[in-house]
Amino acid sequence: MKILSLSVSSAIDADELDREPTAAELCAIVAETPLIEAEVELLDVRIALMDRTPSELDKRRLRKALHRVLTARAALANRAVSGEAA
Repeated sequence: MKILSLSVSSAIDADELDREPTAAELCAIVAETPLIEAEVELLDVRIALMDRTPSELDKRRLRKALHRVLTARAALANRAVSGEAA
């Protein structure tokens, strides 16, 4: 009997994974895209600086990337607080 319940559970999980995103999920992805892009940029900068001493230009690039992440996080939080569709 356990085999049947596992296969039913697996079928439900497979259906859940195969579905398309809902409109609300797509809107949430679009709303979070600026933050995701800013975090990727920050990660790129940090990776580039892992094996060298940062120059003044590198430090400025790191600060700019960090500022962009913080700005995007604040905008997303403000959007959530104000009740806009996320």
